Amino acid sequence: MSVDLDLIADDPDLAPLWAAIHDRLCSGQAPERIAAVRVPKLPPAGIATLRSWLDTTARRRSVRSAVAVGTTGVRVPLRELLTVLGLTAEHLPPLVERAVGRPVEDRAADRRTAATLRQELWDYTSRALPHLPALVARMRAAGVADDDAASIRRLVDALAAATSQLPHSPAVSLAKLSHNCAGDPHYFDLDTTAGTRLVAAIAELAKRPEPSRPDLVRALLTDYGVIADRLSATVLLYQVQAVGDGPVDRRLRGAATPVALTLLDLTRTPPTLAPQVLTVVENPSVLEAAMACDSPGPLACTSGQLSSVDHTLLQLAVDQGIHLRYSGDLDGSGLRIAEYVARTYGAELVAMDASTVQDAGPEPSSVPLGPAPEIEEETVWDALRAGGRVVFQEHDAVLRQVLGQPVGPPKAGR
Repeated sequence: MSVDLDLIADDPDLAPLWAAIHDRLCSGQAPERIAAVRVPKLPPAGIATLRSWLDTTARRRSVRSAVAVGTTGVRVPLRELLTVLGLTAEHLPPLVERAVGRPVEDRAADRRTAATLRQELWDYTSRALPHLPALVARMRAAGVADDDAASIRRLVDALAAATSQLPHSPAVSLAKLSHNCAGDPHYFDLDTTAGTRLVAAIAELAKRPEPSRPDLVRALLTDYGVIADRLSATVLLYQVQAVGDGPVDRRLRGAATPVALTLLDLTRTPPTLAPQVLTVVENPSVLEAAMACDSPGPLACTSGQLSSVDHTLLQLAVDQGIHLRYSGDLDGSGLRIAEYVARTYGAELVAMDASTVQDAGPEPSSVPLGPAPEIEEETVWDALRAGGRVVFQEHDAVLRQVLGQPVGPPKAGR
């Protein structure tokens, strides 16, 4: 039979057949070893074409077609088809590539090559980090994408260099360690994968559970001579009473305005706090309101999500027996932070209940409420959802409770 290969390659009714053969070839099967192929969703016109080629007069008399239709698709005898078309197995790859529009790629061989490269990568990792078997297992379980091998090798080399000298003496900053080991002062930043791996490595060497709280992470690093950033982030304290003789105590006693304390302040020369009720708030604007109305109560501001310096202050207060109160914005993020502070540090929540939402009125702000948070106390969220708006700390209904005194007539939030 003489056939126009371009014509059959472009026949849309036969496209599923060529696609099925293409998949078989890409799976690593040699063309000469494929006796038959099962084709799902082959249209009736395609079946008719194949039967016109393959069903001989004798076969038609037996009422048994060479092209069998079943529940899982149509079975096409490929070797017979090639013979009828006057083709050999060598013609099959270029024919299906022409029909499908993609080259035949041996995916099985590619997978074998990739598996070999992955094994070489993990062998390299095990040799470079023999002192960190748990971390190596964890990295291996995480897997590796085709384009990640170079970045993983870089991470392995950086971890090997960083952990080979522990504990560092004298202590070195995390940025300096990153620069020395990876050529980038931000490589081991604690919000990166590399930073997470470094913490896990040091925890394994220390035979300690891997910490999750930022302050405990930094404490672990400090124990091994690695100083994470302790100067840029600050916590604001206003009218907090200190009774010690250290430099931070004297700053707090002598200040008429809020004092910004760094993590270094709170860990190297921590203040000794007098017995008091310390109200911790989310936003610096609450401290501005306190100054405006001469509120006498001690306040601390964490400025949103809790950082290491915030955790350090809260833990310091707990260790010194200080009664903590906490107040934040009444939205998903604020409620999650508040619940965490109450659960972890035993803080009393202030102005974060359904009655506060009701006091704020039907339109407490112009900002729509976001997705529901995962919190245990859902009553306040039900109240917020009824109005559909965020209640911010700047609202007078919140400030009156936090500061314990009038701040003016109710107004819309920010």
